[in-house]
Amino acid sequence: MWMLVPVAFALKMLSVFLQPLGSVWSSLGPLFLQLRAVSWLAGGERNRLRAEGEGGGDLPTTPTSVNYHFTRQCNYKCGFCFHTAKTSFVLPLEEAKRGLLMLKEAGMEKINFSGGEPFLQDRGEYLGRLVKFCKQELQLPSVSIVSNGSLIRESWFQKYGEYLDILAISCDSFDEQVNVLIGRGQGKKNHVENLQKLRTWCKEYRVAFKINSVINRFNVDEDMKEQINALNPVRWKVFQCLIIEGENSGEDALREAERFVISDEEFEAFLDRHKDVSCLVPESNQKVRNVLIESEHHFMRFLNCRNGRKDPSKSILDVGVEEAIKFSGFDEKMFLKRGGKYVWSKADLKLDW
Repeated sequence: MWMLVPVAFALKMLSVFLQPLGSVWSSLGPLFLQLRAVSWLAGGERNRLRAEGEGGGDLPTTPTSVNYHFTRQCNYKCGFCFHTAKTSFVLPLEEAKRGLLMLKEAGMEKINFSGGEPFLQDRGEYLGRLVKFCKQELQLPSVSIVSNGSLIRESWFQKYGEYLDILAISCDSFDEQVNVLIGRGQGKKNHVENLQKLRTWCKEYRVAFKINSVINRFNVDEDMKEQINALNPVRWKVFQCLIIEGENSGEDALREAERFVISDEEFEAFLDRHKDVSCLVPESNQKVRNVLIESEHHFMRFLNCRNGRKDPSKSILDVGVEEAIKFSGFDEKMFLKRGGKYVWSKADLKLDW
């Protein structure tokens, strides 16, 4: 029993000592919480400064939205394609996941998978596993895909649809003969009919539906208002045909896109004809050159498209995201200014499924 006496005495002394510490913590606690709040707000303030052109050049570039062209292979032969099949290389799945994790840690909020045709690799299984990884494990707010739609099966939606926010289907014309002229013809399959089927699946499996169109010499005079309004996509992205040296123009190119090119005035006339389409999002060539593109090309590398060609950075797997993005040519201020950050999570779109 005698051993309990010094223990009780020690506990009493400790309680006396802790009383002033408690009062100190009660005054410091709110300060710590305030500092945490300031830190949390700093990211939003940084984006505001970038958008307004303030804050100097010492702020690291954040890859908020990334286009990952993980394959160059495609089953179509679009004459204006500017990411052509110069190689069949596809990064091993685990290496791709490692790179995506690095991008997430660097600030990525949206990933868009593209190609080539992304559903070609392992009949869409490679793509599906990346989509699930990004949504389930990385918990990205937005995971999207751009596809020509010809290889997508309903079974893919059944397995991976819940992890996908947006599916964008490339459709340049609602005249099947024009699609064939452009290079989107595929035997007996009808591109427009397939587009309508995919629209139905997107609604059934709760995936936001988007359409991408490249305006070129063969469709510049077309009126697409009725068909676009009937399909009712969340966004209709309208691009001006773009020339990229070494991809669709020049000695080393696999395409010769010059015959598809239209003038800025012709592109503006097309936009004016469709100005009443509420989901229209125009992308002129001036805007496209400021989009961050992240490519496979043997490793995960940023592509600088600002000089009319694709100049690759070093691999993020070798030098890290912050170092590689310095050579990307990505204009973050322009990205924010042009509305590159929008409501891109299907949870926030509040769609009427």
